[in-house]
Amino acid sequence: MSEQTLYERLGEREGIRAVVDDFYDRLVEDDDLGPFFESADMELLRRTQTDFLCEAAGGPETYDATPVREAHLHVPFTPAHIQRAVELLQASLDAFDVPDDDAAAVVDAVAAYEEDLLASPDED
Repeated sequence: MSEQTLYERLGEREGIRAVVDDFYDRLVEDDDLGPFFESADMELLRRTQTDFLCEAAGGPETYDATPVREAHLHVPFTPAHIQRAVELLQASLDAFDVPDDDAAAVVDAVAAYEEDLLASPDED
């Protein structure tokens, strides 16, 4: 019997979407991060984040949305915002009893884009 992929261990698309929904609920409710989402298309964000994590976890989905850097150039995130988002993501993963190694893999997949999330329009 072959070993399960991260995608399978996370519950495939349905399981990943549940974590994403919980994560975005936490983001929206957060005093510091919530304001960034006031005019956002939350269903689009939830769907594209789910696609991103499904692809990162080895699933058949692909992330075909606007590139991360381009999509976030208008958002004035700071390193503290990114750290808070990672804390909230970890809380969501914990809420679904995702094992530590798998949770770290998910966080690492998102954290790999920190530079893009912090980019500003005036950078080359």
